[in-house]
Amino acid sequence: MEKKRIFLFLVGLLAVAQVFGQRDKVIVLDEVVLSDAKLLHFSKGTKIRVVNDSIQQKSGTSLTDLLRYNSNIYFKENGYGMVSSASFRGTNAQQTAVVWNGININSQLTGQTDFNTMIPGNYDNVVVRSGGGSVQYGSGAVGGTILLNDDFKFNDGWKNNLRTSYGSFNTSKLAFNTSLGKEKISFHFGINHLASENDYKYLGTERRNENGAYDHINLNANVGFILSETQILKVYHNTFIGDRDFSGTLTAPADENYKDINYRSLVELGSFNERKVARLKVGHLYERYRYFPNKEREEFSFGQANTFLANYDYKYQLNKITLNGIIDFSSIRAKGTSIENADRNFMAGTFLLSHELSDRLNYGINLRKEVVSDFESPFLFSLNSSYEVAKNYTLAINASKNHRIPTFNDLYWTGAGASGNLEVIPESSWQLELGQSLKGENYALSANVYTITTDNLIQWRPNNQGIWMAMNVQDVSQYGWELGFDFKKKLGNHNVAWESEYSFTKSTDNITNNQLLYVPEHLIRSNMAYQYKKLVAFYQLLYNGSVYTTTDNSESLAGYIVANMGVDYHLPKIAKINFVFGLKVNNIFNKNYQNVAYRPMPNRNFQLQLITKF
Repeated sequence: MEKKRIFLFLVGLLAVAQVFGQRDKVIVLDEVVLSDAKLLHFSKGTKIRVVNDSIQQKSGTSLTDLLRYNSNIYFKENGYGMVSSASFRGTNAQQTAVVWNGININSQLTGQTDFNTMIPGNYDNVVVRSGGGSVQYGSGAVGGTILLNDDFKFNDGWKNNLRTSYGSFNTSKLAFNTSLGKEKISFHFGINHLASENDYKYLGTERRNENGAYDHINLNANVGFILSETQILKVYHNTFIGDRDFSGTLTAPADENYKDINYRSLVELGSFNERKVARLKVGHLYERYRYFPNKEREEFSFGQANTFLANYDYKYQLNKITLNGIIDFSSIRAKGTSIENADRNFMAGTFLLSHELSDRLNYGINLRKEVVSDFESPFLFSLNSSYEVAKNYTLAINASKNHRIPTFNDLYWTGAGASGNLEVIPESSWQLELGQSLKGENYALSANVYTITTDNLIQWRPNNQGIWMAMNVQDVSQYGWELGFDFKKKLGNHNVAWESEYSFTKSTDNITNNQLLYVPEHLIRSNMAYQYKKLVAFYQLLYNGSVYTTTDNSESLAGYIVANMGVDYHLPKIAKINFVFGLKVNNIFNKNYQNVAYRPMPNRNFQLQLITKF
């Protein structure tokens, strides 16, 4: 009964906002064209980093490559280009949410995103939002959230971008993006093809990565229509088709293959005036995989899930106060070789409030209640505030309660000697973060400290009969700090940029006090760029501290330093066509390193790139 009261209260707030919203009709396109307005209004006091297109073109071909050198997230790869999972502030892969145009797209089967299946070049920006975000983005947004956003640019003309790339291990990339922006229509289409034999050397041995080939296609298509002075229609679509052989290890070869497909479609109708913005979203997400234990045979196991969703979002501006009410509904159907037909229906009500007390002080209160068909779900909240103590110096604080829903694999998977467990309950976590930033004309300094406590962490372990199953087995704690430094300076034709970050992360089992697996205590990254007229040179450095590979902390992988460098040269225009030629050398010191035990990463390798803009 208490759940229903809370939910009806949130729905009532939406209805009140709807009544007050029928006022002056003035175009507010600056906000309406945003794919995720929650990030703009209700994340103050939260650490946010935007990775723009100019950085993307210097950072490899996958979302893993991009974020490894432009965020404090640690990535585990089962060999380069294979399954890639994130550890954000010491949390596990299922506790990092990936959000596509406001929709959480973590797998309904595994609860996580494989970052090597996400090709960032088609998106206008990639945003890293640190800290708990379950109120805004739902299950899994415990350690942090990655947002992939498509923007709509009206009156921007017709623009085209063609990227061709070739490198070591017979790695090729072809990417084409075209966009058209007129007064009442905005259109974007992008397609990427990435393929590689991926047969790099295992340094220190006579072997190569013999079963690591991959072939990916990623397609984005988005169109926006201004229907009237108060309405806009937006349509999004993304398709990913992947075909990968799965690499073996130093101790065992492999002949596995994995094929996966993801379709994502979203339609959004928005109406707006001077004080209100209302959005109705309807979408469909489809995921399917086929796993071949022996790629020479036809036998395979599979899994697939269909998600149908609807979302109504209403924001109302009243002087210095912004109110936002959201209703979400999802219906999920899944099946597979080791999962019998599984269903889940989900409804959530969210209320967000942001108040500008003055030009220097603001705060926010965010509440969320979910009703899920197959288990109890906790009440969630977050609080945030920022205060400009002095010119250019700001203090921030945020606190939140977050959660993660058990996946279908956790509940139902019965393959390979494992057993499902319908008794698993959601994880709950509490987080507190303090931050401060100092910004000058040419520099920015930041320092953040945080603590996270998780109850009922879901882990896969053998039960008393030795059968592996998901279970709520332990409580864990994370704490740490992050120090950031940015510097930019222009002197005549010379431009210098330097961006660095240090992270200390402690993630411990509260029972044993041992550090959790694959969580580095120390991580340093540093990016430098120098531009002189048409020449740009850049350098990327990553120090990854040692990680434990056993729960008793008796075995570990050594820390390592990896560096990349490259140059881009802007060639003279030919018939109004811009050409940029690039050369990048990865792992310039030819470092022999692993981020997952017994799975070496590539030796020194090269990449040539030609960008054509017209």
